[in-house]
Amino acid sequence: MQRVVSVFLPFFQAERLRRLTKALPKALPKDLPPERPLALTARIGAERRLVALDIKARQKGLYAGMPASRAQALLPGLLLKESAPEEEARALYRLAVWALRYSPVVAPDPPDGLLLDIGGCAHLFGGEEKLLEDLLARLSRMGLTAKAGLAASLGAAHALARFAPGPAPRVPPGASLAEHLAPLPVEALRLDEERSAALRRLGFERMGELFGKSRAPLARRFGPELLRRLDEALGVAAEPIVPIRPPERIETRLAFAEPLAAAEALSLALDRLAEELCERLAARKAGARRLDLLLTRLDRSIALLSVRLARPSRRPAHLTQLLGERLGSIDCGLGVEEARLLASVTAPLHAEQLATNFGTKPQQPDLAELIDRLQGRLGGARIFRTAPVESDFPERAVKRVPPLEELRRKAATRPRSWPRPARLLAHPEPVEVTALLPDYPPALFVWKGARHRIRRADGPERIFGEWWQGPGEIGLARDYFQVEDERGARFWLFRETRGAAPPRWFLHGFFA
Repeated sequence: MQRVVSVFLPFFQAERLRRLTKALPKALPKDLPPERPLALTARIGAERRLVALDIKARQKGLYAGMPASRAQALLPGLLLKESAPEEEARALYRLAVWALRYSPVVAPDPPDGLLLDIGGCAHLFGGEEKLLEDLLARLSRMGLTAKAGLAASLGAAHALARFAPGPAPRVPPGASLAEHLAPLPVEALRLDEERSAALRRLGFERMGELFGKSRAPLARRFGPELLRRLDEALGVAAEPIVPIRPPERIETRLAFAEPLAAAEALSLALDRLAEELCERLAARKAGARRLDLLLTRLDRSIALLSVRLARPSRRPAHLTQLLGERLGSIDCGLGVEEARLLASVTAPLHAEQLATNFGTKPQQPDLAELIDRLQGRLGGARIFRTAPVESDFPERAVKRVPPLEELRRKAATRPRSWPRPARLLAHPEPVEVTALLPDYPPALFVWKGARHRIRRADGPERIFGEWWQGPGEIGLARDYFQVEDERGARFWLFRETRGAAPPRWFLHGFFA
């Protein structure tokens, strides 16, 4: 019996961008601060309009289709980002692949949903209610707002997920679909806006008001589309789910005649596995981005080693080295009887010429293998490079990006006559300052209980607040001073003024 789950992700496009900013949790600056509402825009005709919102923007009264200029006027702190339909479709497909843990029949429901046929699968999770509870809890931990509807037809599940009250409305097996769908609005039939508006003009506001009506008059006025949607919702007409095909994993397997416990023996087995894996990767013109080594012990427990690569690779020596450095940390127990090496994440990798004797252009060094080894030893979040950001505020002028990301050159946004300190604090720290006059450089400041009497000072360099970042930036100004104390230490101080409030002083960096 078909049992369809329709997962509704009302803010998927915006929440996808929020999740991307968490890939490097210490990134500076945060492009999408969580306290500010977010909307995605696209050009529709000659005007730019909102196509997706997050929950904060929706609560402020904004809606899809609103002109972007009007939305900014109504909500000055609104963040606007360009919509990327292709990237959103790929992200939804990856989420559908993730949902294969619940059912082998899963399909994306663009632009903001998933479809799962859990017939025969619910008992593996303790029943349908437990399955829905686990599904929604996992999506919530991912940072995605989700609602799920469950019924015996795709149309009914889709309607429940989007229009029925509650986080997981469900029609029990054998129950009447018409009874549960009757109170839902006519928009739940998945009709276009024109037909839905025409139904409301004729007095049809709920789906139940259409049940039992003569079909011929409805077909003459609204066309066969209305009758088809009614039959699909009630389960009279079949509406199959076209499932995605899970990506085939590239893996190699090696079983041992006798259990292995020594790291040296496992290293020899790893060499053989890596050779076979790279041959299969080469046949598909792909390279590994993530490797998983699974070692099955005699007690059937599994030890796992995983490494990520900065760039696709299928060089056996490099893959063996990354995993071999960590083999010594494996507890083999009574011995390992089977080893499996998987390329769980791959990317296209075509053959390329590494060196040539023609021409004089020097070959650029490839840092990918060095980065892979550093990430394996220090952790992926600790290896990064900085990229410039168009901002006058020093703490916003750079951000962390993956180490091999291509950077675009940007012109400097500050006068070159004003140097920047060698060490910049992540967040300015308040200090107590004594100055001859409010507009003069400081004569003395106290930081962390230590007094620093100023001998020389240069400044100010004025930086104004970026009003487009939010209301708090309006009327903000900073006056930066380079100062040197009696011991020769040099600091970077600034005086912050905000409207009529008294000025405050902060320490922001140190010069070498």
